[in-house]
Amino acid sequence: MSQVTTRRELPRFTQRISVGELQVSPFCLGIVGDWRVIPAAFELGINFFFVTTDMHWPLYEASRQGLRDLFASRPGIRDEIVVAGACYPTQPEFCVAPFQELVQALPGLERVDLLVAGGSYAADLIPRVNVMRAVAKALGARAVGASFHDRRAAATAANHGVVDLCYVRYNPAHPGARTDLFPQLAPNKRPLFNFKSMVGYVPHERLRQLNVNPDLWYPTPPDYYRYALSRAQMDGVLCAMTQVEHLTALDEGMKSGGLLPEEEDHLDELAVLTRQRIGVMH
Repeated sequence: MSQVTTRRELPRFTQRISVGELQVSPFCLGIVGDWRVIPAAFELGINFFFVTTDMHWPLYEASRQGLRDLFASRPGIRDEIVVAGACYPTQPEFCVAPFQELVQALPGLERVDLLVAGGSYAADLIPRVNVMRAVAKALGARAVGASFHDRRAAATAANHGVVDLCYVRYNPAHPGARTDLFPQLAPNKRPLFNFKSMVGYVPHERLRQLNVNPDLWYPTPPDYYRYALSRAQMDGVLCAMTQVEHLTALDEGMKSGGLLPEEEDHLDELAVLTRQRIGVMH
């Protein structure tokens, strides 16, 4: 198993990592508040986008609109873009049609590059992945992934190549991966992307309401992505962005490097304070 390590130099938008036969940016963009965020992200170097095929469909309307605009922007651009589609039904017989429906609903998509078994647990993962592997070529896909709330299942899947990419949750409100996931990962594991990085974020106004000492560090949203990527076992992050300006802030934030252990502890303490809704930090 790998030693749990931290990194100081963080990934950047223009870098690429291998996921199956795909080359993707370490930043995967999902839900956006403004469709213009999608083409802006591509111009900044992000080539990896995540959309649902079923659950949460309305939340991804702006993302679909942004992808439609991006696909139509110039001939041949589709081959420069990697799209992950997540399917949440656990019954194997329902794991194919949602991807076909996504292609039909999104002009210019043509194929789903990465098929994702959403919300996977150990009991249902293998049957779902087997179906996705069997239909991947017909759907134009070149990789299969899964998102997990079950971190032990994620470790097994990553270590044994059950899937090409694992999405897992790690943030100041849910830091358990430090003990039950990262130490269990093999050095040659499949790539790991974080999701829900912003859970635990406390707006500055809320910190003032809680009487948090203003001389302490008030972290900003990019610091929460830095938190996730500070762990060397985390290869990338799934992001949600509401405005183009948030993308540029995230890009700039990566230049600050990974968090120090005491900075991680500070974000953890802020998350606990917010949950309790009481107390004063000095």
